Amino acid sequence: QVQLVESGGGLVQAGSSLTLSCVASGSTSGKAMAWFRQAPGKEREFVATISWRGRATGYEDSVNGRFTISRDSARNTLYLQMNTLKPEDTGFYYCAVGRYSATSSIETDYNYWGQGTQVTVSS
Repeated sequence: QVQLVESGGGLVQAGSSLTLSCVASGSTSGKAMAWFRQAPGKEREFVATISWRGRATGYEDSVNGRFTISRDSARNTLYLQMNTLKPEDTGFYYCAVGRYSATSSIETDYNYWGQGTQVTVSS
């Protein structure tokens, strides 16, 4: 069983940066992790994924080049560095632990989810 707690969200202006953190209790060894987000009135969508050893990453097209996903295995923590934020980045951000070691953008490939942290970007 894995529990995930996200933090770092907030209200910022467009063009600003934020770093989200997700601390896991329980083992994430051998598992990929990811960030997803859900905007008001929309379905939850993939943002970024990282493989078990951090050697592979993947990003949704609209955040590629602006967001960076990373993980610290010693601290059992996942990060999402978000730069040049845009109003369309607004939403609830969730971290997730995967069923497998490889990266994936598919929601059903993840079986543990955090409660989320709100990110609001004003124009």
